[in-house]
Amino acid sequence: MKTHITFRRDDTDLSVHDCGTGNALVFQHGLGGSEAQVAQVLPQGLDWRRITTECRGHGSSTLGTRRPFSIAMFAADVVAAADEKGIDRFIAGGISMGAAIALHLAKTHPERVKGLILVRPAWSFARAPDNLAPIREIAALLRSRSLADGQALFAKSATAQRLRVEAPDNLASLLGYFERPDASAFADVLGDIASDGTGVSQEDAANLAIPALVLGNRQDAIHPLAVAQLMADTLPNARFLEVPAKAAATEAHFAAVRTVILQFLNTEFKHRSVAHL
Repeated sequence: MKTHITFRRDDTDLSVHDCGTGNALVFQHGLGGSEAQVAQVLPQGLDWRRITTECRGHGSSTLGTRRPFSIAMFAADVVAAADEKGIDRFIAGGISMGAAIALHLAKTHPERVKGLILVRPAWSFARAPDNLAPIREIAALLRSRSLADGQALFAKSATAQRLRVEAPDNLASLLGYFERPDASAFADVLGDIASDGTGVSQEDAANLAIPALVLGNRQDAIHPLAVAQLMADTLPNARFLEVPAKAAATEAHFAAVRTVILQFLNTEFKHRSVAHL
């Protein structure tokens, strides 16, 4: 069974998707994504209750007026949604920005987060990482140019030329930011989040002694494989796997991600209730 609710937090309407039954898996989308992105990477018929809160300005959630946007803000919204749904303990996971949110939750709510699933993490332990500079570049163009001019300028930029060779899938996603109906308003989300950090130091991560799965891929300048490897090397109970590059083999990428997530959940938690871990 799948349900969808909207609840009010501050002056923001947050969209929360709730599907399945069993132990709780709180799983977040990436920057510019939505619940549909999460559904794409998780196995069908997963024997877990999956909760996804669409972050402010994403999916059906409104932007609200609080600024700046931050990983911590989005993580607090996720906790509020879990409270709204009566969920105490859960596995936290996510894609890219969602992985950053999950890591933040593991540090700030260790009594609630019993495992981690980090898919193509973009942040390690520094604020405003260099790999997110293209997103900051796009945010600046959205704030200063018309959508058409900004997209044309970015498409001709040195950044775009590099990505066409190194990471064409990244480039397609970045150009898509200019085509959002709310592109101008969404510039604040892009600029603020790409300038932020997880609020988790390497020492903090080394103390997170919970089961963790970290997935990375090549041909991805926004989500460097080295970031995933560093995260897996730092988390003491992490399993790392390189999956096929999304840019080169999309279906193989998603199939591998779904398979490994299912194996991780079945191996680490199938015979244990998360509520009692």
